[in-house]
This record gives sequence, structure tokens and C-alpha cells, in this order.
Amino acid sequence: MSKNLNKVSGAGLLIALGIIYGDIGTSPLYVLNAIIRDKVVSQELILGGLSCIIWTLTLQTTIKYVILTLKADNNGEGGIFSLYALVRRQKKWLVFPAIIGGASLLADGMITPPISVTSAIEGLKQIQYFNNIADSSIVYIVLCILIALFFAQQFGTASIGKMFGPIMFTWFLMLAVLGSLHIFDDLYIFKAFNPYYAIKLLVIYPGGFWILGAVFLCTTGAEALYSDLGHCGRDNIRFSWIYVKSALILNYLGQGAWLLSNHTGKIFTKEIIDRGFNPFYGIMPESFKIIGLVVATVAAIIASQALISGSFTLISESMRLNLWPKMKINYPTEERGQLYIPGINTILFLGCSGITIYFETSSNMEAAYGLAITLCMLATSILFANFLVSRRAPKFLIFLYLVLYLSLEMSFLFANLDKFPHGGFVTLIVGGGLFTVMYVWFRARKVKNRYVEFVRLEPYLSTIQELSNDLSIPKYATHLVYLTSANNPKEIEHKIIYSILNRKPKRADIYWFVHVDTQDEPHTADYTVETIIPNEVIRVELRLGFRMEPRINLMFRKVVQDMVANKEVNITSRYESLQKNNVVGDFQFIVMEKFLSQDNELPFFEKILMKVYFWIKKVSLSEERGFGLEQSNVTVEKFPLIVAPVSKLKLNRIFLEDEL
Repeated sequence: MSKNLNKVSGAGLLIALGIIYGDIGTSPLYVLNAIIRDKVVSQELILGGLSCIIWTLTLQTTIKYVILTLKADNNGEGGIFSLYALVRRQKKWLVFPAIIGGASLLADGMITPPISVTSAIEGLKQIQYFNNIADSSIVYIVLCILIALFFAQQFGTASIGKMFGPIMFTWFLMLAVLGSLHIFDDLYIFKAFNPYYAIKLLVIYPGGFWILGAVFLCTTGAEALYSDLGHCGRDNIRFSWIYVKSALILNYLGQGAWLLSNHTGKIFTKEIIDRGFNPFYGIMPESFKIIGLVVATVAAIIASQALISGSFTLISESMRLNLWPKMKINYPTEERGQLYIPGINTILFLGCSGITIYFETSSNMEAAYGLAITLCMLATSILFANFLVSRRAPKFLIFLYLVLYLSLEMSFLFANLDKFPHGGFVTLIVGGGLFTVMYVWFRARKVKNRYVEFVRLEPYLSTIQELSNDLSIPKYATHLVYLTSANNPKEIEHKIIYSILNRKPKRADIYWFVHVDTQDEPHTADYTVETIIPNEVIRVELRLGFRMEPRINLMFRKVVQDMVANKEVNITSRYESLQKNNVVGDFQFIVMEKFLSQDNELPFFEKILMKVYFWIKKVSLSEERGFGLEQSNVTVEKFPLIVAPVSKLKLNRIFLEDEL
């Protein structure tokens, strides 16, 4: 993380406003609408609903994320996979909350853009010249915005990203001013700060508990506070949150006072809300509504951009942690942390477009929104509790944390389950599909690695030396480079020895074994070299952080350059005609690609698991491209993976004499 982001600064505060508050900042567009839908507007409902919002923002966002979870930084980086990297060596089962949380965040990334942009565009119904606009027209407008947004991802957001901070500053200022204009419409609104009214709503009000599903929408963007820690810095997030939270509460209070002053006793059915009723636009002066609509739409687009960028980062981390298949990653700008994954961009675009077309209106989308992200927040609570254990926090504080937040988030989860038949099933299906991919990739690799056979390298060194000097065998390459998964430098996969000596003897002058070790720190980029036999057998270990792209071709070239400069290796070609002219020898990478052999006796579950794994592997990025190797100097060798050899094979020999 940049040093200038470690302390509070004007630039750091603007970056925080522009990057991390889009989702939670656009929630005033739809939260009050969701609370009052199909209910009689009354003091009990409005005060109770606002009290729930205020205390949810306080307990869930301020205390859990801003004060507590931001302390769990992984060398300045945050997010659920950064948190998992900090605690994954404690207990093996912690991978499951990490996978659930990651899948839920991705599912949330598919519904935040549609609901934010649709809620903003529906403000057209509040403007005189557009109040009869059809829902289908709004859908077309939203789809056009989404197409432009996702198309622009390939070019990066480094230039326009600098405008996000000032725009979001203006957005929150607008929220605060609009709320303040109506906050005195009904002075009873200040009672909402008393948690008694929240408890009264949940316990006494008919069906009050289920209102939590609507209330939860006010905090759905809280996870972004933690995920973007590396871009903004802890103190910048904490100080900017004071401004953001104040603006949000002022706007919610203004909407509530306006409702009590103008609509007490009325019932706002779904049909009325779909025709354009929204207290967010209701508190705007008529002459300001067009400006308000434009600012709201831009803020919704920025919120969508933040979710999309966060999804790219999330997937890149999960790939490095072996929780997601390899995918092509582009870096459209030089700005640190900015990346573009075409496959994920396509998946998100199709998901967002499908949700927009299926639900059509923001009120319908509210029914699907929030259910998935509650699972992510539960996962974060479990991982953070284990982080507290690793930091030897007092046990009673860990117990208090778990009781408070598991109770709170389980309540939100149960309240959100009421949304399941009304559209919540969509996000659970999407999240479930993403979880399945992550789980299959993780579990299948575990099954596969159980049967990877490692052998001691030392007994084979003399044979490899003899092969290297055997002039009767055509030379395969001057430098032969194998990627090895052996953590122990004295070991090597048996399949590599088989490839060198048995399959088709591969004579080379120097054999290189390259091992990539993924570190728990995000931005580590170190390497070690072990010269096993000078100028003949060398092992290189690359230690890369989980946010570092494994560009093996470039990194290996840098290692070789350093070794040549230190006179540790001679890479000149051994061909006489080339050697006397100091021509550098050729480098050939060998990538071992597995396929599932038919000669396996697997249990039914593992058989399905491995078949799905190899199908995903087939449609994902190839091994050589995943490691950043150039096509021209890579040879891919396929070999069968036999994880459960056939134990009994019935095959009897019949002698011809017996037949006669």
C-alpha cells in the first residue's frame, strides 16, 4: 500500500469516497421504499424502521467493519480472501466460509448494478415529462448503461477514476442537504436514535421481524469497506465514514419525516411504488429533480464500477489461492491493483442483464437483494473470530463478538429467507453455482494431490548427468525448464523424472526445476536459487504473494539474468558453432498436463467431482497461459492421472494347446 494512504489526507479521503462507498451510498434510493411497501405509514413503522437503519449502520458497518475488521489487514490489504490467507493455516475447514463468502460477494456483484441503476433511472417517473414512461423503456435504458459500463472495463478506469471521489463527495453532500431540508417536517423523527423503537418494531409490530430483510439493504455495501482497504488505507476509510454515515442518516431521517408529514395513514402498494413513488425523489424540490436524477445515476454507475472492479480482484486472489480455475487477466493501465478479467466481465454482464430483464423494476429486485450478502457477512464473522484467536485476544471478547454478530446476522439471514420465493432464489442459485465451481476446484485438487508421487532427486542425478553427456541422443534443448510442485527442494515429481528419462529421453545441457510458492502476504515477489550441480541441474523457487500475477516467463528470465551477472551459470549455447560466437542457448519449458485416466476405481462422489473438475479445466485457461509462458517455447506433455488404480482385473490366459 502506498505510504501516502497510510495517513489521512485530502487525496486519500477522496479516493475512499470514490471507491468504496458506492454500494452503501446508493442505498437511500430504495431502502425506505422496501420498508413501507404494502404497509400503513405510521409513527411506529417509520420510527422503528429508521431506528433499525441507524443501529444497523452503527453495529454492523461502524463497529464490525470500520472499527474491528479493518484491523485484520494482510500487509495493508483487505477482503475475505486476504482474511482467509491470514488464518488458513489454523484450521483446514476455514476454507468453507472463505468459499461461501467469495461466492456470495460475486453473486452480490451481479445484482448491485441493476438495482442501483434501475432505482436511479426510475426517478424519471417523478419528472413531469416522463411520468408515463413504461417499465420496458426503463429496462432498455438500464441495459444500455450496463452495456457501456461493461464494454469500458477493458480500457481501465485510471483516468475517469480520478473523478469518482469528487462526484461521490457531491452525492453525499446532496443526500445530507436534501435530508436536512425535511428533517424538521416532523420532530418526532429524532426519536429514531433510541433503539427502543427498533426493538418495539421487531417484537410488537405485526410481521415486524421480516422488515429486517428490507432494513438489511442499508448495509449491503459494508463488505466493500474491508475489501478496498489496500486502495484507501485504514484511517482514510474511518475518517471518510464519519462524513458518509452522517449524510446517509440525515437523508434517511429527511425521507422519514417527509413520509410522516405528508403520507401518514396511507398504504403504498407495490403497484403504487412501481408507478414511480419513491421518498428519495419525493424530498427533492421539483426544479431539482432532473439534476438529482443525473447525480443519482452517475453515483449508481460508480457503485457498479466498484463492485465490478472488486469482483476482478476477488477472482484473481482466488486463482492464486487455488480456489478458482485459471482465467486470462489483462492489465489495462499501469495503476496498481487495476486489472481486467474478460471471462468474469462477460459472466457479470450476462448476470446483470439477465436480472434486469427478469425483474424489470427495482421493487422486484429488492426481493432478491441481500440474501446472498448475509452469508458473506457470516463468513467474515467466523474468519475474523479466528483472526482474533490467532492474535491471542481475550476469550470473553471473542465469545462476545461471536454471540453479538452471529445472532445479528442470523436474524438478518432468516428475515431475508422470506425473500426466497419472491426472487431471492435467483441470487442463491447464482451464488450456489459459484460456490460449486470453487468447491470442486479446491476439493478435486486435494484428491488429485493425494496421489502425486514425489521421489528423491539425488538417486537420479548421475543418470541425468550421463544423459546430458550422451552424444548418441539428439539434444532436446540447451536449457530444459520444468515446473514442479514439490515443496521439498530435495524431491521431484516422479512424472518429471519419467518425462526426462523414460518417455522420450530429453537431453539438455542444463535442467531447470522451477517451483512457485504462493505466500500468505499479498505482494511478495522473491526468489531463491539452489545450484544442485553447477551448470547442469538448478532449482529456482519463486515466492509470490496471492495478489501477484505468476508471469513465469518474465520472472524466470530475470532470475537467469541475475545469475549470469553473478557468474553463477553459463547460458551460452554448447553447440561449437554458436559457442565461439557467444550465442545464448535456447530455453524450452515443459508443462505436464493431466487427464483423468479410465484406469481408475473411484467412489461415486469423487468420480463425479473429478469429471466436473476436468470439464472446468478444459474450458478454463491452459496451464502454460495461466503461468504466463510464451507459446513458442513451451511443450505440453499429457499424462494420465491415476488416483485409484484398478485393484482386480479379471483376465485369464488361454493356451492354444488347451484349445486343441
